[in-house]
Amino acid sequence: MKQLILVFIGGGTGSVARFLISKYLNNDTNGIPYGTFTANILGSFLIGIILGLALKNNVLSQNAVLLLATGFCGGFTTFSTFAYENHMLLRSGDFVSFSIYTISSFIIGFLLVFLGMWIVK
Repeated sequence: MKQLILVFIGGGTGSVARFLISKYLNNDTNGIPYGTFTANILGSFLIGIILGLALKNNVLSQNAVLLLATGFCGGFTTFSTFAYENHMLLRSGDFVSFSIYTISSFIIGFLLVFLGMWIVK
């Protein structure tokens, strides 16, 4: 039960943080949803650091990993919003923004996971 509460608290906190970032960075005038992009790449970096610390001499407990990685990062990042926003970009015919957003999200997201884990080594 304690583990469920940790994931619940972390997920709620991450979701609120993502909502606030998206509220201030997403707008209809530019093609790329910068709020979701920021949350996803920042979340990738954070999970790299968190899991890197967890693997490095057990610096983080299993409960801390559940709270921070599974909970916070899980609530903070969002594949469903990413997929929906890409659908809307394609539907509107904005293929340039679709390409930039999709490719940069994948590449930067992966690189930041690796960077986060490398930093804590």
